[in-house]
Amino acid sequence: MAARLFEKYKSEVKPVLETEFPQNKMLTAGVEKVTISVGTGFAMKDSKLIQNITDTISLIAGQKAVVVKSKKSVAGFKVREDMPVGIKVTLRSDRMYEFLDKLVTIALPRVKDFRGLDRNGFDGAGNFNFGLDEQLMFPEVEFDNIIQTHGMNISITTTTSSDEQSYRLLELMGVPFTKGRA
Repeated sequence: MAARLFEKYKSEVKPVLETEFPQNKMLTAGVEKVTISVGTGFAMKDSKLIQNITDTISLIAGQKAVVVKSKKSVAGFKVREDMPVGIKVTLRSDRMYEFLDKLVTIALPRVKDFRGLDRNGFDGAGNFNFGLDEQLMFPEVEFDNIIQTHGMNISITTTTSSDEQSYRLLELMGVPFTKGRA
């Protein structure tokens, strides 16, 4: 069974985008991938904490997260080669749509004093980036299993290079943006 948000994209969002931005139907904006990443500079030397963060991100994403290791030593940051400096997971296809659906309908409404995502998160190439302060807004995460709260960066990569089309795509898919002009 296809993801609910993918069905919405095919039946409601894509036809609206095709009428608002008339062009070749193959160039209609769509979501290509979603990347969730956590910088672990605060936990470089604590393997238990790295494992806990990896497990938490894997649980949130529904896919195993990868530990990113440093490629070279940087003395100013007290980083040695092959030290864990981050954790990431890239979602595509059904898992991507299921994560976006969960993010929009369950997780973001649970954020205290949430007024929408900032429209300035577009990078000029049609991709949207934003950060979350903690992982506890996701229903899968149990507070008792968390060693330390941490934030995460979420990047939504679209198939268009236009921020305007990308914004309209995400808006039609239900991503809550702040009111007013950017």
